[in-house]
Amino acid sequence: MIARSRQRHWTAWNVALTGINARPDNPGPGCAVARCLRQTTAFRGQLVGLAYAALDAGLYLRESCDSGHLLPYPATGAAALLERLDEILRDHPVDAIVPCLDAELPNFIAIEGALEQRGIHLLLPRRRQLRRRDKDRLPALAAAAGVATPPVQCLGDERFFDHCGADGWDYPLVVKGACYDAYVVHSAQEARQRYRQMVANWGYPVLVQKFVHGDEINLTALGDGSGTMIGEVMMRKQALTDKGKAWAGVAIDDRQLLEAGRRLFDALKWRGPLEIEMLRDDAGTLQLIEINPRFPAWIYLAHGVGRNLPAALLALLHGARPGQLELAPPRPGITFIRHAQESIVTLDEIANLAVSGSSSGSHALASRAA
Repeated sequence: MIARSRQRHWTAWNVALTGINARPDNPGPGCAVARCLRQTTAFRGQLVGLAYAALDAGLYLRESCDSGHLLPYPATGAAALLERLDEILRDHPVDAIVPCLDAELPNFIAIEGALEQRGIHLLLPRRRQLRRRDKDRLPALAAAAGVATPPVQCLGDERFFDHCGADGWDYPLVVKGACYDAYVVHSAQEARQRYRQMVANWGYPVLVQKFVHGDEINLTALGDGSGTMIGEVMMRKQALTDKGKAWAGVAIDDRQLLEAGRRLFDALKWRGPLEIEMLRDDAGTLQLIEINPRFPAWIYLAHGVGRNLPAALLALLHGARPGQLELAPPRPGITFIRHAQESIVTLDEIANLAVSGSSSGSHALASRAA
């Protein structure tokens, strides 16, 4: 395998992206990251899509990926991931990888050194940093950072929901998977149903969090491992899917959220992209709800406000310092509205990708050059 030169400018890199599914109710961030890079005026590299299912839409969105490849599911482990990446790299050299899904990060962290030996750049958190922001550890992290967060418990028995009121856990409650999904429940029957759904989808543990009524505001930014928060973009959700994901949102400039973000980045010494989800409760207090260790699905808003964080990430990987990044001042009021659309593909395309695990993307390159 030929290592990629570290002397080439990042605008000419070939960049691999995961999370290129585009489910309307819960899209992955990968297609939005690709869109940010395509909108970067100087970027002339290729984008390589990495997916886990043959029906992940980003594999067929020619404006997103120049080629697409299937990966083994994260449960197969780091060795299987590295073996598959080596197969892909033989024909599709890559200069940087941007993982965009929570569940795959432990595997990428485990093989980061091996990928760097192959000349591939990554900006990933350390394993300890990743563990500190897990949902079951949020109270300890929040206490260290001096921010508020609702109480949370790990559950191994659904009978908790039958007597939880006597222990101070009144309905409504929030039932969460360890990695994905969260549902507000209003009764023991509903809670049991969601609990079983979480176990079936994600396994144990299942988490329960006290419900906080309020307006959700989010922050995304980059960290370089020093504790500095870089290029923060803040957003208030305007419309939600059934899973609570933002269907529309508006950029804001919130001093309280900004300060909470700085404290959390400093406490974590975070390395890489991060999303912080908070609620402002009825008393005006910001409550930390979740920390996601990657770009959010709404990251295209960052480009809209002049803070293209995916491009900034590549610049950091190339050696730029935070002060050298081209990041515009915050622009509150810029709004995004998500939409769903159909992509037309043939059964042969899907079948060939499912069998071979890769699409060459040659027709995509031809269509872009036309």
